[in-house]
Amino acid sequence: MYKRILIATDGSELAAKGLDKGLELAVQLGAQVDIVTVSEPWAVGMYDAMGWSAGYEASDEYRQDREDAAQKILKPALEAAVAAGVADPKTHHVLDRYAADGIIDTAGGCGSDLIVMTSHGRRGVTRVLLGSQTAEVLARSAVPVLVIR
Repeated sequence: MYKRILIATDGSELAAKGLDKGLELAVQLGAQVDIVTVSEPWAVGMYDAMGWSAGYEASDEYRQDREDAAQKILKPALEAAVAAGVADPKTHHVLDRYAADGIIDTAGGCGSDLIVMTSHGRRGVTRVLLGSQTAEVLARSAVPVLVIR
């Protein structure tokens, strides 16, 4: 059925439920697992006296801070995958992309045939105001998406 499953996580409690369900499915199917987290673009720029961008987002410190934050999410996820019995799980950190774009691109790059992710299940004005990366993945993904709530 599914041979390679991409599990998206942001380190939240809800995403942990998605990780658990994705790992459970992978073990049952004997599928390979890729775990991805996405660091969205830095929203605040800083400018020097000449008006040129001298933002934190262009610095080595920024990239290291983002990588450190991603590893705080990916390391426990990788440990959970190993503990669940997944053979040779892989982790991926996508820097400076919106979540849906990073997830879809990673799924394509890994050759995933299923994406597992979570959704808060917001409706109405809350969903419109906050947007939904899950809805975006559902709308644009070329592979099936399993949404855990």
